[in-house]
Amino acid sequence: MEEVAISRLSGDAEARVCAEMMASSDPWLHFGRTFEQCLARVTNPSGEVWVARIDGVPQGFIILVLQGAFVGYIQIVCVAESARGGGLGSRLVAFAEERIFRELPNVFLCVSSYNPRARALYERLGYKLVGELDDYLMRGESEFLMRKSVGPLIEFLPDTNRSPTSEEK
Repeated sequence: MEEVAISRLSGDAEARVCAEMMASSDPWLHFGRTFEQCLARVTNPSGEVWVARIDGVPQGFIILVLQGAFVGYIQIVCVAESARGGGLGSRLVAFAEERIFRELPNVFLCVSSYNPRARALYERLGYKLVGELDDYLMRGESEFLMRKSVGPLIEFLPDTNRSPTSEEK
C-alpha cells in the first residue's frame, strides 16, 4: 500500500470532499443519504473526524464518538471507491483502535445486516457481535452492534471515580 497519512479533518473544503465520498457510496447510497446529510455528519462537532490521505489527497475517513452512551464508538468508516480493497479501511480502523484504547477499553461499531462483507472484515479484525438492533435504520434490516475490548471499563476509570474492589473494601 502507498504511504498513508492520517490526521484530523482540515477545513470546509476537505469536509465537502469527505461528504461527497460518503454520499456517493454504499452503505449511504443504500440508506438514501444526501450530500447535505453527509456533510452535516462530517461537520458535527460531537465526532472526531480523521482523514486518510495518499499523496495529500483524501481517500478515506473515520468518525469517532468519544462521549455518550457508546463511548469509543466508530460511527463511520468511509473509503473512496477507487481506494477500496487495498487495506485502507483496515488501516483506519486500526488507527481508531489505537486512539480509543489509549483512553478506553472498548471500541464499538455497527454494521448493517445487508453488508456481510463488512461484518466479516470486522470479525477478522477481532470484533464480536454483542447485539442486534432490528429495524434501526431501515424497516426489515438490522444493525449489528460489535465490540472489541481490552478489558473492563472499571479498569480504565480514574481512581477517584471507580468503585472499590472487594479487596479494597
